[in-house]
Amino acid sequence: MASLILLRGNSGSGKTSLAKLLQTRLGANTMRLSHDMVRMEILHVWGREGAERSLPLMISLLQYGRAHCETVVLEGILPMSDYRPLFEEAQRLYGGRIFAYYYDLSFEETLRRHATKPNRNGFGESDMRRWWRASDFIGFLPETLLTAEVSLAEAAARVLRDMGKEG
Repeated sequence: MASLILLRGNSGSGKTSLAKLLQTRLGANTMRLSHDMVRMEILHVWGREGAERSLPLMISLLQYGRAHCETVVLEGILPMSDYRPLFEEAQRLYGGRIFAYYYDLSFEETLRRHATKPNRNGFGESDMRRWWRASDFIGFLPETLLTAEVSLAEAAARVLRDMGKEG
């Protein structure tokens, strides 16, 4: 049965880095869905339009992953208010095989992490402040919190351990 790893949190948290590392560690038949890639690179949309336009495609990609992949890693800011239907469909498709994590970091920590990224000059503090959502938990899907003290390697080991895979 397919598993879904859901990685959420504010911009600059480390979601994409963790998703890439997990895909590498889990190997073949692991589909990585980057919400930024879907909305900005595939659909070429931003803001509210990005949420509205990307939601149906994200749902279709989750359905595809459930049918054709061993593991799907979905990562993005994915605000609860905009993506509730995605989370409901994920729950319907994957049931108890959802491993959900939320990067619960301070705004200052996300700024610090953003400064280390290759795209650090693509957007800055004012953009990140505009996108910021504190404690944007799903509620009906339990999310494990990843804090600033958890390194990338530790986060990956935690996810793999939770899945019953070698960490």
